[in-house]
Amino acid sequence: MRLSGWRLRGEFPDIPKAIVIGAPHSTNWDGVWGLLMKVGLGIDISIMIKREVLDSPLGIILRPLGLIPIDRGSATDVVGQMAQRFARLERMWLGITPEGTRKKVAQWKSGFLRIARAADVPILPVFIDYPSRTFTLGAPVTLGADERDEDAMIRIRALFKGYRGKHHDVD
Repeated sequence: MRLSGWRLRGEFPDIPKAIVIGAPHSTNWDGVWGLLMKVGLGIDISIMIKREVLDSPLGIILRPLGLIPIDRGSATDVVGQMAQRFARLERMWLGITPEGTRKKVAQWKSGFLRIARAADVPILPVFIDYPSRTFTLGAPVTLGADERDEDAMIRIRALFKGYRGKHHDVD
């Protein structure tokens, strides 16, 4: 990471399970830098990625890195599958880009919230900032038992204000 000019700010919390959300996600380079950090720091994190990436020739390299293929066009129960995986494992961090795409979006996908709720795990925000070439680790966020998903989304998304992706920021 140092050779690329990127740095990591913050400390990894000592929690066995979490949903790790990285935003703003605006380029394939986010994944490259994130994977370099994962490998370079020895972080044990599984990362959800669209199936098409792993079905390409890159899949040979990427599959062993702990990437989980997601078929975005299928009606499979991804939330239930991930909750079951959390229940089976003593330790698991699951990485997700909440936008669900590299394009600028008005709303984030709610899958990360639904998985966090179903698995009863905190959400660890990772802020991507291209101008400073920094990944910043935020404090874990716990969802309130009575908190509506819409309110949780507003609260979590507000944490990302001021961070700029390569091509856009989070509104």
